[in-house]
Amino acid sequence: MMEWYAGLELFPKVYWSIALIGSVVMIVFLLLTLIGGDADGIDGDVDAEIEGDSGIGFQFLSIKNLSGFFAIFGWAGIACIEAGFSNIATIIISVICGLLMMVAMAALFYYLSKLQSSGTLHLKNALNQVGEVYLTIGANRSSIGKVSITVQESLRELEALTDEAVDLKQGNVVKVSDITDNGILIVELLNK
Repeated sequence: MMEWYAGLELFPKVYWSIALIGSVVMIVFLLLTLIGGDADGIDGDVDAEIEGDSGIGFQFLSIKNLSGFFAIFGWAGIACIEAGFSNIATIIISVICGLLMMVAMAALFYYLSKLQSSGTLHLKNALNQVGEVYLTIGANRSSIGKVSITVQESLRELEALTDEAVDLKQGNVVKVSDITDNGILIVELLNK
């Protein structure tokens, strides 16, 4: 193997070196991602400076994308050399292939990040939702009760008050009309 490598001219030797190193680094990142390591210690610092605290976003320049660029750049260059292309054509084609790989990887990670859910409950999404009284709610905001209501596609039991003149008993169907500053729902009977 070393005799073969030593026998190569400089141009193919550079492409073989880039392809092998880029491929090894890309495989390491792939394995770390699959086993849950995600290479935070290696990748996190570079991406943190680019991204800040705004989430993952579309990251074109990252360690993962650069390793993909060099792997595809190297292998595309080797394919061009084997096909007999000129050095200029080899460089142009391998750069274009590497850039396409970077765009594809950045888009993949961007769209994968959109699949994540923060799990944060936004109470404004409860406005105008219909639910059922779970624990009795006192009339004229006299005591806090609870309602079972679907918010953000999950059933939740949330604290509630009412401005109705009568207590709202378990099983009453209610509609959320407002939300207090401290996150308590204001409900009203749906069918009066």
